[in-house]
Amino acid sequence: MMENIEIARIRRVYSLSELNETAVLNNPFKQFSEWMEDAVESKIIDPGAMILATSSKHSIPSVRVVLLKGFDNEGFIFYTNYESKKGKNLLENPTASILFFWKELERQIRICGRINKVSQKESEKYFHSRPFESQLAAWASNQSEVIPGRDFLEKKFNSLKEKYKDKEVPLPPYWGGFKLLADSFEFWQGRENRLHDRISFSKDNSAWKIARLAP
Repeated sequence: MMENIEIARIRRVYSLSELNETAVLNNPFKQFSEWMEDAVESKIIDPGAMILATSSKHSIPSVRVVLLKGFDNEGFIFYTNYESKKGKNLLENPTASILFFWKELERQIRICGRINKVSQKESEKYFHSRPFESQLAAWASNQSEVIPGRDFLEKKFNSLKEKYKDKEVPLPPYWGGFKLLADSFEFWQGRENRLHDRISFSKDNSAWKIARLAP
């Protein structure tokens, strides 16, 4: 049996900040925007990295890290291969959760909601804003499929690089964006003695209901 006593003994004190009902903004999207600005200004690596949890039609969960590429007062946008495992999950069961964890700020945000595809026009606009090599990678990789080796992937990539030299790379028909339409938020701020601050927002008709949760 592997020894894990040292892992169990790891401790840290959370004491950088606090979050209370009088200070939190009454709109969760505005609160998210404020915390995201803090993360960007703090020079955190990949502040837009978020953990995405999905579930198949058979209720088998799956989780991975993706990058946030936009948000507004409705939801949060990310891009992927629609034929990948996460793409298939989201098309079969269009609900998901995302989690932002900024350990440097002792903060996390959990967001749940429904999933919609973004328009092809919006996907094309973002796709063509990516570096040339990233556009080629979307064509070269049949995401989540088994491949014979790294050489197979690189040969395919190099072939595409030659094919589209001095040409516009078209949007792959299987590639585009999803938008999580948020219906609940939880903002978590680490506090001393594990008495963390947890403030939740839940939809109440067209308004947001704010509540404190026990840590």
